[in-house]
Amino acid sequence: MNRTAPRRLVLLAVAFLTALAGLVVAPAQAAPAVQYTNPIADQRADPHIFKHTDGYYYFTATAPEYDRIVLRRATTIQGLATAAESVIWRRHTSGEMGAHIWAPEIHFINGRWYVYFAAGRADDVWRIRPYVLENSSANPLTGTWTERGRVNVPWDTFSLDMSTFAVNGVRYLTWAQAEPGISTNSNVYLARMGANPWQVTGAVARLVVPTLAWETRGYKVAEGPAVIQRDGRVFLTYSASATDANYCLGMLSASASADLLNPASWTKSATPVFASNAATGQYGPGHNSFTASEDGRSEILVYHDRNYRDISGDPLNDPNRRTRVQKVYWNADGTPNFGIPVADGATPVRLKSYSQPDRFVRHWEYRARVEANVNPLADSQFRVVAGLAGAGAVSLESTNFPGYYLRHRNYELWVERNDGSAVFRADASFTRRAGLADASAVSFESSNFPGRYLRHNGTVVNLEAVSDAAGRADATFVLE
Repeated sequence: MNRTAPRRLVLLAVAFLTALAGLVVAPAQAAPAVQYTNPIADQRADPHIFKHTDGYYYFTATAPEYDRIVLRRATTIQGLATAAESVIWRRHTSGEMGAHIWAPEIHFINGRWYVYFAAGRADDVWRIRPYVLENSSANPLTGTWTERGRVNVPWDTFSLDMSTFAVNGVRYLTWAQAEPGISTNSNVYLARMGANPWQVTGAVARLVVPTLAWETRGYKVAEGPAVIQRDGRVFLTYSASATDANYCLGMLSASASADLLNPASWTKSATPVFASNAATGQYGPGHNSFTASEDGRSEILVYHDRNYRDISGDPLNDPNRRTRVQKVYWNADGTPNFGIPVADGATPVRLKSYSQPDRFVRHWEYRARVEANVNPLADSQFRVVAGLAGAGAVSLESTNFPGYYLRHRNYELWVERNDGSAVFRADASFTRRAGLADASAVSFESSNFPGRYLRHNGTVVNLEAVSDAAGRADATFVLE
């Protein structure tokens, strides 16, 4: 274990904007905590969740049989976990669209629903190409899905993972494809959408060629592009390497005012922005999409992974990629921070200081502190779980050190492993109270030392009695 690993990030804020684009978000002062329970769906890969203006989330993903397109809807993201699933289209029994039905995405464009997906031929299953379905019904679970055929990508080669977004009124299509003359499995491309949503038009830009070590493990892959926008910047994530534990996310960034069809407008991350994490038991996270929280104030990362590392045989024959979600945070430089794939179960929150709102509770060499710009993000994320001592209390479990909890020792707050003792359980249990300085926030009162609260004093966090306004403010936190 790296003992220096208990660290930096920022505030989040947002407003869900439109059904017309890659998710566009606007700045705000705070984004309340959101909490979901992972996984959202077992055996559903390449997930795409679309928040529509009708109050519903629409969810589609790859089924492991690779033979159909499925769709669910619910009024909440968590509700998708138990929502009825409908088959809206099945593969052909011969010819095109007859095999390997992969990576469907659902979008609402110009008053109609469209599903982009990839498919092989029944007689040539690896002849993968992108296709489009259209539905004019208000509810895409009803009405008729019409096949609009293959998208006119520039080469008749392996191509998949079509997505769409709009920037400054211009709608784009982005996808992955093998380009003749380049010795990779797939690169990422961008073009303007044509007169119809199943057409590209004009120049095609090659945005990503996988060349870095983390992009070429097992296979030389860049695929699954997805876009999120904020404060005049465009961020395009993509998945890299083989679809096993090596699978991970990279990211491009560009100014929204730049020529997005000029590859020089984009800057590529030097390292993965989201990758496997042995501590949380999550492997091969990738093929993501973005959606917005129910209140529209937080961006949500949607992705698949597995909860085990080792796979027998071809990973494509392993059915157990699961759909998962977690909140996106934002760095001080305006870039998204995805953190680590969090453990199964409840998603974590951050404890933002009420009196110093640029600072968050984090662990550093296991000592609890408050700091700004926490890096890594997971040092400042905790799961609020049932209290180890019971009796209606809560405990705060470290995100990047599962099994470690915030506990007081000699009135100092530390992140330590649960040793199973009654003393530890009591020291790591707190009563969640309305915030002492603001009832809309929270305070945490010790279960075994009533009247003492989790409170930061300077940069360190201690367990203290509170008797004045300054103390009440320092013992109050906003969950994000």
